[in-house]
Amino acid sequence: MRAILLGAALVFVSAPVAGAGECPMLQAQIDTHFGKRFDRQATEARTKAAEAMALHKAGKHDESVKLYEEAAKLGSIQLTRKQ
Repeated sequence: MRAILLGAALVFVSAPVAGAGECPMLQAQIDTHFGKRFDRQATEARTKAAEAMALHKAGKHDESVKLYEEAAKLGSIQLTRKQ
């Protein structure tokens, strides 16, 4: 019984950590795509990505991923997400 409870606790503790690793990967994709562009969409996308990284650092990973998706839509790119 103790082993089951410990296993369940580890699953719940590791779930947010798994989501946390995705944000830097999404940031890198935005940087790669918009890094050398200076048009309005690129500027807006970089601004949203910066806001998303701030949310990531605050531990709000779901909100962060949503902002990364919005940034990607500005440039009509598809982000590769962890599965």
